[in-house]
Amino acid sequence: MKNIPTLYDWVGGNETLENLTKVFYDKVLRDDLLEPLFKNMSAAHTKYVAHFIGEVFGGPPLYTQGDEGSHSKMVAHHIGKLLSEEQRQRWIALLLQSVDELQLADDPEFRSALVAYLEWGSRIAVINSKLTDNPLQQDAPMPKWGWGVPGGPYIPEA
Repeated sequence: MKNIPTLYDWVGGNETLENLTKVFYDKVLRDDLLEPLFKNMSAAHTKYVAHFIGEVFGGPPLYTQGDEGSHSKMVAHHIGKLLSEEQRQRWIALLLQSVDELQLADDPEFRSALVAYLEWGSRIAVINSKLTDNPLQQDAPMPKWGWGVPGGPYIPEA
């Protein structure tokens, strides 16, 4: 039986994710469509997003314990923002450009899991951005994302 790593381990852990979110948000702040949404983000925003993704991808609870975040708090940041489909697509495009630029794990299985998560999460963010109240209870569990249909990375059998 194969030893299947978490998405967090496969991508390279927290340092990799923090680097990714820094590179990504640098792009966001130079983007005419997205900059207005993020121009007032805190200095720690990139770290919090990296910790959130890391925890969702099977890493340690840096977001929920270290940052005192929760799934409900993450959703709350999107309430009332009225995000557009164009903004959602640009957000994904810039994030995937950043992934490519940093040459992160680019095997098809990881890319499939990453893109699936980004599509799922960004579409939920758009839905929640049209609400006036948070649909999640404060104790809602963090989402957990795995390899999906592929079941893990491609590891040729010897």
